[in-house]
Amino acid sequence: MNGTTAGSALGTVVVGVDGSSSARAAVTWAAAEAARRGRGLYLVHATDVESHAPMLSRDETARLERAGREILDQAAEAVAARHPELTVIKELARGAPSAALRHVAALSGTIVVGHRGRGGFSSLLLGSVGLETVANASTPVVVVRGATEGAETGAVLAAVRDEDDLGCARVAAREALLRKVPLRLLHVWNGVQPSGARAGPRNGAGKLARERTLPLPGVVDRIREEFPELTVYADGEKSRSVPGTLVAASCHAGLLVVGGRRASGYVGPALGRTTLGLVQHAHCPVELIPRHGRAQGLGHGSTS
Repeated sequence: MNGTTAGSALGTVVVGVDGSSSARAAVTWAAAEAARRGRGLYLVHATDVESHAPMLSRDETARLERAGREILDQAAEAVAARHPELTVIKELARGAPSAALRHVAALSGTIVVGHRGRGGFSSLLLGSVGLETVANASTPVVVVRGATEGAETGAVLAAVRDEDDLGCARVAAREALLRKVPLRLLHVWNGVQPSGARAGPRNGAGKLARERTLPLPGVVDRIREEFPELTVYADGEKSRSVPGTLVAASCHAGLLVVGGRRASGYVGPALGRTTLGLVQHAHCPVELIPRHGRAQGLGHGSTS
C-alpha cells in the first residue's frame, strides 16, 4: 500500500475555524494532513445565526456572516502560503459549529478541531464545541494538542484495548505510512485489584495476565500482514491509570490514535474516562476513531 492509497482511504479533511489561536493551530495541522493525503481541505466557520435568529436583526446577521467570511479568507490565505498546491474549500454555515462540521465531513471525512484553551490551566481543557464534536461524530475526529510542528517525525501511537480496535489500528497504520514513521501499538490494562478482593493462586493470576494480553498479538499480526512495508512495534503495560500511561506515552509520539468509547450505562452521547483524559491532557494531536464493535474486529479482514 503506497502513501496515495493510504491517504485516499483516510478521506477528506474538515477543520473548524473561528479566528482563535487554537483554531489557527488546527488549520495548520489539518492543511499538512490534507497535503499528505492528497485530498482537498474544507475550512468551516459556523455563525450559528439559525439558533439565535429571533434575537438577531438583519444587520446583525449580515455582520456575523461578513466576519465569518473574513475569518475563512484569512485561514485560506494562511494555508495557501504553506501549501500553494492544496485545494481549499471554504464553507460558511448558518447552524451550530459541531453540526456544521459533521455535515461537511459526511460519512468519510476527518474532522479537526483545536483544543480551545487560551492560556494557564484552561489551555489543557477542550472547549464545548470540541467536546460535542468528539461525543457525537460518526467519523474520525482529531483534537490538535501539544507541539504540532514536529508531528510529521514522531511515531504514530495507537492505543489497542482488544480485537475490536483493529479498525483503529488500521487507521493508525495508514497515518504512519503517510508520515513515513514507525507505528507503535500499545495495550494498557488496569492493574488495580478491586477493594476487598482476595488474591487467587499464582497460576490463576498468570493465566489472567496472559488473557489480558491475548487481543494485542492478534491485532499486531493482522496489521503486520496487511501493512508489510510498515515498521510496527508492539508492547503491553499494566497500569493503575490507563489514561495516565497513554498521556505519558504521547510525549514521544507525533499522533495518538485511539478508538472512542461511550461511557457504559449512559443514554445518549458520552465520553469514557480514558477518551476524555486523552483529549484533555495528551502531549500530541489525538485522533479518535468511532468504535463499531465486532465489525472492526479480527473476523473482518477488509482494509477499506
